[in-house]
Amino acid sequence: MNNQALTRYVASFVDELVRVGVTEAVVSPGSRSTPMAILMAEHPQMNVTINIDERSSAFYALGVAKATKKPVAILCTSGTAAANYFPAIVEAYYSRVPLIVLTADRPHELRDVGAPQAINQNQLYGNHAKWFVEMALPEESEQMLSYVRTMAGRAAGTALTAPAGPVHLNFPFREPLMPNLDLDNLWGSNSDLRKNVNVLVGKPKMDEEQIHLISEIVSSKKKGIIVCGSHYDEEFGHAVASLAETLQFPILADPLSQLRSGKHSKSHIVDGYDAFLRDEDFREAFSPEIIIRFGAMPVSKALLQYIQKYKNTTQIIVDGDGGWRDPTLSATDMVYCDEIEFCNVIGNQIEKRNDSSWVNDWLKINNLVKENVNKVHTEETLFEGKVFTELKEIMPTGSTIFVGNSMPIRDLDTFFTNNEKSIHVLGNRGANGIDGLVSTAMGISSQNEHTVLVIGDLSFYHDLNGLLAAKHHHLNITIVLINNDGGGIFSFLPQSQEEKHFETLFGTPIGLNYEHAVQMYGGKFTSINDWEEFRKAITASFQEKGLHVVEVKTDRHENVMIHRKMWKNVSREILETLKREP
Repeated sequence: MNNQALTRYVASFVDELVRVGVTEAVVSPGSRSTPMAILMAEHPQMNVTINIDERSSAFYALGVAKATKKPVAILCTSGTAAANYFPAIVEAYYSRVPLIVLTADRPHELRDVGAPQAINQNQLYGNHAKWFVEMALPEESEQMLSYVRTMAGRAAGTALTAPAGPVHLNFPFREPLMPNLDLDNLWGSNSDLRKNVNVLVGKPKMDEEQIHLISEIVSSKKKGIIVCGSHYDEEFGHAVASLAETLQFPILADPLSQLRSGKHSKSHIVDGYDAFLRDEDFREAFSPEIIIRFGAMPVSKALLQYIQKYKNTTQIIVDGDGGWRDPTLSATDMVYCDEIEFCNVIGNQIEKRNDSSWVNDWLKINNLVKENVNKVHTEETLFEGKVFTELKEIMPTGSTIFVGNSMPIRDLDTFFTNNEKSIHVLGNRGANGIDGLVSTAMGISSQNEHTVLVIGDLSFYHDLNGLLAAKHHHLNITIVLINNDGGGIFSFLPQSQEEKHFETLFGTPIGLNYEHAVQMYGGKFTSINDWEEFRKAITASFQEKGLHVVEVKTDRHENVMIHRKMWKNVSREILETLKREP
């Protein structure tokens, strides 16, 4: 049997994915997905990456999509293989990353009858997939080949349509599963290079009436702040910096906003707010009349609480993706407009202000706090926060930091301050989980050679099998492993006062020697004893190929004490400064 119908059908789908710009696919091995896997590998313009474990595979694809800002296809066989995609799909949904999830399935007659490796895959990911379609069984008719190409274009377009996210296509395949690669015109007529359907995704704009309304609101407020969360458009930095200059508002820039690093103006960017927004004296003295927010809600809990304190303040949330990012439940205006367009249009409508006393007061406190924060860097101990001040100095322009959740992202917020290096800063802050972080970083490193993952030991353990990608695909990546033998963030929470059960339930020390695991995957492991060794190890990792893991062993209790001492000193300095103010 030449399996012509199956081959034509699947080849048309793969070819149309390529035509609409989906050229990266991450495939996990399996039997039922054979026709799709082989034809993806056969297509001359499809780059196929093999990742054996499905959970790791999906997070790897998430990393590739983050780095390229394009949809990435993931393919697996039927059964629980598809279920292992779930955590990454949840993350992609909430962090607005386009994935095209392709699951092979048993044909309808083998479902719910006890056939092996057959589960209910329809709507498997529930509301976490933007769109689901149960694909028709393969046929070769002109109508069905047009259908399957349309579904490919629609899948890519839907994944990219704001808010971007994952789509799920379930393909039932009957045996025999081997495609016939000897067919003429395997990818269709070579003379017809037109896309079957081209989904054009535009950017939302405000009309004249809306521009006038928002401009009036903004121009009537003199004391405002601009809050910028996670954002990936490199041109946004210039636009929002210009708006801040016009309004004379400070920009509270989350490290994932890409505003703390780069060539745009940083004259109004406040990067030490997490330390001083904890202080009640500051919060009382600096009450905003308006808050303008862009991007996801920032990492800082202190900032969240500050916004919640002023719930009755005018708060404009600008979201070009048309979502609803308001965990404070205090928005007064939700503006669905492209963020750069908003900055440019509103900035042009309002006359540039001369009074800079408000923003200067913010910047004065910010600089004072940063001086105080820098004092912890003189500590001889291996303090976790110092990892980021060291990396800021060592990493080359154009490199990428991917940061783990729990404590690393919070230390990044405090200690990764403004610089001119254009260092990209990424993280998985959709669902904020600790799973799949190694694999996501591997996907990013496949696109960006100088990638550094900063991760805690429990998160590292959670995704050790993600290291296989570095070995199989010869990736160059540096992993900074902050090893405090447990869940360091819990030491900052009220649970830490419950001494009887804290270590068992929350601290969870596991006492592993990660050197053995790293060596198993062909990597180089270095455990440093001081910061000079750290600098040498990181610098060397950029000069050598392959996987490098640099372990920084820290003490959880000591880390908490240093942080609390720092916050106490900041509060004292703020109080003294406010007393001196007229």
